[in-house]
Amino acid sequence: MATTTAPPTTARRRGPRTRAELLDAAERVVLRDGPAASMNAIAAEAGITKPILYRHFGDKAGLYVALADRHIEILMERLREALTRPVPRRARTEAAIEAWLRLVEGNPALYRFLVHRAQAEEPEVRDRVALFQRRLGDALAAGIVAELGPAQREWPRAQAWAHGIVGMVQAASDWWLDEQPFGRADLTRHLADLLDGAYGRA
Repeated sequence: MATTTAPPTTARRRGPRTRAELLDAAERVVLRDGPAASMNAIAAEAGITKPILYRHFGDKAGLYVALADRHIEILMERLREALTRPVPRRARTEAAIEAWLRLVEGNPALYRFLVHRAQAEEPEVRDRVALFQRRLGDALAAGIVAELGPAQREWPRAQAWAHGIVGMVQAASDWWLDEQPFGRADLTRHLADLLDGAYGRA
C-alpha cells in the first residue's frame, strides 16, 4: 500500500535568535512609532514575549544603550572617513557635517528617540550619548591639531573649538529637523560658512 507524504505546513513564525535581529525589530518600531515606541510593541514586532526581550538586554535601558551603540559606531566610522579625506579643509568640513546630517535625516524618528526620549528616561543612555559626544569632539580636535601643528599648546584650543562645533551642529540639526526651512545641502553649506568665518566678515 503506497504511503503518502503530508503536505508541508507553513512554518510558524519564530522569534529572532540573534541580538542583531532584536535590534532590527526595535529599530522598525522606533521608525514607525517614534517617541511612542514601547517595549511591548518591540516584543510584538520581534515575535517574542516581553520577558524574552528583557532576558536579552537586561532591561529597557540595556536595549536603548544597544541601539545607541549601534548607531554611534556607524556615525563614528563615517566621520573618521570624512575627517581623513585627502581634500582641502573646507571639503573635509562639509563632509563631516554632511555625515552627521545624513544620518539624522535618514533616521529622524530614531535620532529623536535616542537623543531625546531615551536619554530622558534612562541615565545609562544619557551617559552613553555624552561619551559619544566626547569621543566625537576629541576625534575632531585631533584633526584640527593635525592642521594647526603638533605643538602641545594647540591641544586645548583645538578641543575648545571641536566640542563647540559638535554642540553647534547638533543644535542646528535639531532645529532643522523641526523646521525644515531648506535642504540638507544648504544647512551643510551654511554651517561650513560659519566655521569659515562668514559671521566675522558679514
